[in-house]
Amino acid sequence: MNRRPLLVSGFVLGVGLGGLLDGIILHQILQWHHLVSSVYPTDTLQGLELNTLWDGLFHIVMYVITAVGLFLLWRAVTRRGAVHSPRTVIGALLLGVGSFHVLDSVLNHWVLGIHHICYEPNAAACDAGFFALGIVFLIAGGALVRGNDRRARIEIED
Repeated sequence: MNRRPLLVSGFVLGVGLGGLLDGIILHQILQWHHLVSSVYPTDTLQGLELNTLWDGLFHIVMYVITAVGLFLLWRAVTRRGAVHSPRTVIGALLLGVGSFHVLDSVLNHWVLGIHHICYEPNAAACDAGFFALGIVFLIAGGALVRGNDRRARIEIED
């Protein structure tokens, strides 16, 4: 029973959707930050235009990653002898979303410092919360994938 195509497709899809949700909810709806809001402050029209441009480029990349994930998922479930496991796909999707959160936190918030989830006085707490949410997604996704793996072994042994 080869679940690897489902794991890969779900993970890629999760990374893309995690990025799109971040961009739509935090960048556009709540307007807490933009992709490069620590580099180009948004308190001038030029700064806001630059941030909007970078947010658009970020959304295009996340859209392409999501499309690749959907294509991989379609290919995984339509091939001969394909394993169909919604639990595996959802678990892998959560692993992808969690990985996006953790990578974004470490790279963009802490190492590069190009943006933070929110700004003073709660910037550090917001960044830590975003990171912690990523860890929760990773734990939940891992539990679903591992739980499904144990169930599959039991069915094969029976």
